[in-house]
Amino acid sequence: MPRAGLTPERVAREAADVADELGFDRLTLAAVAQRLGVRLPSLYKHIDSLDGLRRDVAVLGTVQLTQAITDAAVGRSGEAALHALATAYRDFARGHPGRYAASVRAPDPGDAEHVKAADAALRIVLAVLAGYGLTGEDAIDATRSLRAALHGFVTLEAAGGFGMPRDVDRSFDRFLTSFDTTVRNWSGRTR
Repeated sequence: MPRAGLTPERVAREAADVADELGFDRLTLAAVAQRLGVRLPSLYKHIDSLDGLRRDVAVLGTVQLTQAITDAAVGRSGEAALHALATAYRDFARGHPGRYAASVRAPDPGDAEHVKAADAALRIVLAVLAGYGLTGEDAIDATRSLRAALHGFVTLEAAGGFGMPRDVDRSFDRFLTSFDTTVRNWSGRTR
């Protein structure tokens, strides 16, 4: 019989906490079982496998990241929305490194719940970019550019890759100002 109070959702939340503490790549069933105070075989009453648990953490991380960027961007437009979204993204990556790492991978197209979570994140980014007049393929290209730049920044920051004697927050603000200029002048032309 499953332990009282132990649900797949609770296991996923605890696994996300473990991933934040140890790193998503170091998430193990043994670590989650220990955190929950149960024996490893007991977890299998609530999850299918480590891969399934990793997927659950990815969905949870994506949902939480989406909520953070949505809360930040709603009610703003243009540069203010871009800065708010990007700052919330960065704060989430710093505050929840395991969940963030889990959220980066694109969902399996057959996983409706994960696809829905990822689509919600995409919609808020597209809404911010629509404030710049970007739609269609231009918006997709700008979304990929923004995501790549933000991911690169937060990944380098987390790895201690910004060792030069300059305030990292100031560099982040300069990056966002530059990206704002870029999307304001987005031509959509390709070579």
